[in-house]
Amino acid sequence: MKKMNMRSASHRVAVYGIMTAVAMVFGYIEHLLPLPIGIYGIKAGLANIVPLTILELFGAFPAAVINLVRIVLSGILFGNTVSIAYSLAGGALSLVVMMLIRRIRGITATGVGIVGGVAHNIGQLIIAVFLTDEIRIAFYLPVLIIAGAIAGLLVGVIASMTLQNKNIKKISNI
Repeated sequence: MKKMNMRSASHRVAVYGIMTAVAMVFGYIEHLLPLPIGIYGIKAGLANIVPLTILELFGAFPAAVINLVRIVLSGILFGNTVSIAYSLAGGALSLVVMMLIRRIRGITATGVGIVGGVAHNIGQLIIAVFLTDEIRIAFYLPVLIIAGAIAGLLVGVIASMTLQNKNIKKISNI
């Protein structure tokens, strides 16, 4: 019995490591190819596909750990301490809201992604107001809600498609 638990734990750590790496690659691609829409700070949120998928497959704790590791490592490699603060605020609020909303019967991963995208942008706006001590930034909220919903829709659809893959279902049986 002990061997089975050790293998399961090792398998879980390997899967989490791979998923963290995938999220970092998505984030790096997004960093290299910003959206040409002319609105500062708007991104597709591709790295958020992984936490949403992990949330659905393994639950909140692994999703939170993977998201935290991804944010810190990506911030160190591609950003700075301010970008880490923004990402942590958005990622934390988004994950909490997604954990809560997915408990509602009938809400799909796509719906969870949309709500998560909006919450992510609200979290980043809150930290922006806090860091700049400028409340007028809040006027940016309608744009961020729309952008978050669109990005969340993209993330949710891709996460839903990923969750339908039979190979993904196999790794979740660890």
